[in-house]
Amino acid sequence: MPGRLDIDVKGFHLLLSDRTYIMGILNVTPDSFSDGGKFFDKATAIEQGLRMARDGADIIDVGGESTRPGAKETSAHEELGRIIPVIEGLREKVSIPISVDTRKARVAEESIKAGASIVNDVSALRHDPDMADIVSKHDAAVILMHMRGRPQDMQLNPIYGNLILDITNYLRESIDLALKHGIPRERIVIDPGIGFGKTVEHNLEILKRLDAFGVLGCPICIGTSRKSFISKVLNLPQTDTRLFGTLATLVIGILKGANILRVHDVKEAVQAARMTDSVLKQT
Repeated sequence: MPGRLDIDVKGFHLLLSDRTYIMGILNVTPDSFSDGGKFFDKATAIEQGLRMARDGADIIDVGGESTRPGAKETSAHEELGRIIPVIEGLREKVSIPISVDTRKARVAEESIKAGASIVNDVSALRHDPDMADIVSKHDAAVILMHMRGRPQDMQLNPIYGNLILDITNYLRESIDLALKHGIPRERIVIDPGIGFGKTVEHNLEILKRLDAFGVLGCPICIGTSRKSFISKVLNLPQTDTRLFGTLATLVIGILKGANILRVHDVKEAVQAARMTDSVLKQT
């Protein structure tokens, strides 16, 4: 893991070199794979965000478009209608960074104006040609995630020549794109995209070799929470039975160099992360 990986972004200093950070997932959607429709109402979504903050979340990631396998694209207008009231409501009540999970520059810009500090782009700046400029213009941080194809087709026979090398090269190209548009490396996080255009075996290999992405010199975020590969390994079909498997992947991720864990179950993830961090600090 190269040097210190702290991030300064819009008034927040994230000490990523000191401990693992927990990003709580807040899907304001009717069709997300795990909690679709559960927090679709503004008041319910805000209360869930406040609950995650009380449970120890370091970042709240608000999304208004499902990117589950097979999901159809949501219009910017609809996406904004879902998330802006929630971001505004949370910004008034929490003192932690808010991230917006979007591929669209317009959505990112309006979300930043409403109080978001981080853009979590599953397309790594490739879906919308204006995204990099918007992130740079507003001094936001960005999470660049690897995805093979699009949500509509990403799980159709994903094949790689060399999984880790292919992902590394893809992320390096997106980092270079971010730098070219004026986003400093100190505000860039990478995500290998577990579950996005990967088989079960691919996901397991990414976790096993996560430390290989340290060569890119950016903090690493992983999102394994409740994903289907856990069910396939453990033969547990329901998303609400995947907690223990998820926690195992989080601990492995930390041991392999993950800095940010994107999760649904914040309280449990905080405990797992704090325990793992405590062990790693022993000399």
